[in-house]
Amino acid sequence: MAEDKKPEGEQKPRKRDNKGAPAEKKSTAIRFSIAYPARVEEVSGRTGTRGDAIQVRCKVLDGRDKNKILRRNVKGPVQKGDILMLRETEIEARHLSKAGRGMSG
Repeated sequence: MAEDKKPEGEQKPRKRDNKGAPAEKKSTAIRFSIAYPARVEEVSGRTGTRGDAIQVRCKVLDGRDKNKILRRNVKGPVQKGDILMLRETEIEARHLSKAGRGMSG
């Protein structure tokens, strides 16, 4: 039985919980997602329940979908010729219908 015991220097280290672990250094670098530039070609109109978004047609200037024209909803002031930075270029906004409140179709 005495042979089964390990000498004091060879004992297994105790498991520590996260409270006793040394603090990891956090990176202070800012990470940006990949975005593709697109130029506003046409301002279609306002959309959203309160008219807070503007629907525009824009032409993608770079990336896989270069020269593709998309319809997007933009929040904030925008005019023809502005450059938008799009995170993705595959999804397109629904067409803005001309029907207003109380109108059919």
